[in-house]
Amino acid sequence: MVSGATPGLPRPLPGAVGISHLSAYDWEAVDGVRGGSPHLHLVCTEAYVVTGGHGAVQTLSPDGYRDIALEPGTVAWFTPGTAHRMVRGGDLRVTVLMQNSGLPEAGDAVFTFPPEVLADPEAYAAAASLPPGTGPETEAAARRRRDLAVEGYLPLREALVAGDAGPYREFQRAAAHLVRGRVPGWRELWRAGALATAERTGAQLDALTDGDPAYLADATAYETAPTRRGGYGMCGRRDEYALPGTTLPYQGE
Repeated sequence: MVSGATPGLPRPLPGAVGISHLSAYDWEAVDGVRGGSPHLHLVCTEAYVVTGGHGAVQTLSPDGYRDIALEPGTVAWFTPGTAHRMVRGGDLRVTVLMQNSGLPEAGDAVFTFPPEVLADPEAYAAAASLPPGTGPETEAAARRRRDLAVEGYLPLREALVAGDAGPYREFQRAAAHLVRGRVPGWRELWRAGALATAERTGAQLDALTDGDPAYLADATAYETAPTRRGGYGMCGRRDEYALPGTTLPYQGE
């Protein structure tokens, strides 16, 4: 028999995804582009659902560089290891869905900082962190972080456009090395979140096979609202939600 929901403990969103809303930064970078901080995720696929405005997402992966146009109705997604940079056009507004809710909040993302920063965990942490709040000091730090990520991103893009995936693969290896010590903690978050959700579905299928739908007696509904609006994320200003399994400070989009 499938166990019921723990009283007072909401279930994750469908498929144990995370959700946020983004407005792309309008800060101009050194290459004249207005947009966010390029970065990749190491174990989470990410999806953009465009709800307003227009712009683009630039992606880097070993198979090359892409510039994907974004407009209302567009759905774009990228798998682990794909660096992405949200580019502002006009009032771009995106709903972001993150695989493995809890892992992005635990630091699953790595910025495309220059190699010397990636090679030094302390230097990386200092460059990646932001002061708390949404005031001028935080904005200035977020902008410096974006600029440093673009500094490392542009040579990677240039090499891929020229047909050389070597530098990008080196960046992927450096990113993986940087987070290696966090993996045991990530595994526990995955077991409690995405894996538990999938296993619950298997148990429900078993119950239906046995003709025992008693678990349906626990059916219910939930709702939530943003717990912080206008925070400084990687790609832009973000509205954040507190969801089951995401109690850590957000370090993702």
